[in-house]
Amino acid sequence: MDRLFKSGRVGTLTLANRLVRSATAERMADADGRPTERLKALYRELARGGVGLIITGHMVVHPSGKAHPEMTGIYSDELVPYLADLAAAAHDAGGRVAVQINHGGMQCDRENVTDPIAPSAIDAPFLQRPAREMTPDEIHASVQAYGQAARRAREAGFDGVQIHAAHGYLVSQFLSPFVNRRTDEWGGDLDGRMHFLRAVCQAVRAQVGPDYPVFVKFGMVDAVEGGLTSDEGAQVVAALEEMGLDAVEISGGIGGTHNLNSRAAIRSAADEAYFRPLAQQARLATSLPIMLVGGLRSRQVMEDVLASGDADFISLCRPLICEPDLPNRLREGVQEKSACISANRCWPENQGEGIACRCPIGMAPL
Repeated sequence: MDRLFKSGRVGTLTLANRLVRSATAERMADADGRPTERLKALYRELARGGVGLIITGHMVVHPSGKAHPEMTGIYSDELVPYLADLAAAAHDAGGRVAVQINHGGMQCDRENVTDPIAPSAIDAPFLQRPAREMTPDEIHASVQAYGQAARRAREAGFDGVQIHAAHGYLVSQFLSPFVNRRTDEWGGDLDGRMHFLRAVCQAVRAQVGPDYPVFVKFGMVDAVEGGLTSDEGAQVVAALEEMGLDAVEISGGIGGTHNLNSRAAIRSAADEAYFRPLAQQARLATSLPIMLVGGLRSRQVMEDVLASGDADFISLCRPLICEPDLPNRLREGVQEKSACISANRCWPENQGEGIACRCPIGMAPL
């Protein structure tokens, strides 16, 4: 049981261990998307806590895609110096950090975006309001926005870029037959619905070059009627290496299926690794490194996932909100599992609060 703390590679990037901080929307940026001192402090804490790779909370590539208040921005060159300070905060503490780039599409809060867009006009119970269909010009502009965001990430000194293609955000929307009803080159069959992801990958590579680590967080299944199935998701996974990607993080769920990707009450080993069957399906489709997120809490389960070959890296979200130093604790044998009780009380109710563990374990005095 020593696989967890063996080094691993994502493209040209060597990581000290197999633990990844999965992208977590921190809500620690000002109105223009500049990261706050609290966010820098959080990344220093995560780096010192021993995680092999920090993936930032999703950063917005274009103002039309700002999903929620206090979302970090990467949509303007004016933000690069502030982002460079954020990368330096992790690096100075000995960490590695990659940027997750994203556009909210139909899932943008009304206080941030007045005119939400999507591949096709859509209204659904889980949306705040209907979204209109994107024009071809808007699609091309969005593709280029991802590419420019990746360039800024590299210029700011980050170690890589992760494209967000999960959880019902814009790339996920294009892949989903539930959302994408287009009949032009950007829709139709699965190959047509993959066109947007292909174009984004091409735009990113054109900006960062062939050797910069670029990977993807992919929702392999929508879990809504008429949505992307895991069989289709596996076909997407099979095409990722051809798109120039270096790894894939497996997740699932489109808007309205929040509990699918953030299940509550993880109480036993049997509850953990709930996306593992998707990772097993993905493994049959690709030789790319796979990162697995979803309810992983105990070292025993993490080691078993790695030993089986189902995944190459373990991604953690809520456990690292609860215990930013969990990797060190596991490595040193101080504990064998996270103290996180999966009550889903991490997210702020008011602006200025940021993510934090609000369960009894996180609120207890040290």
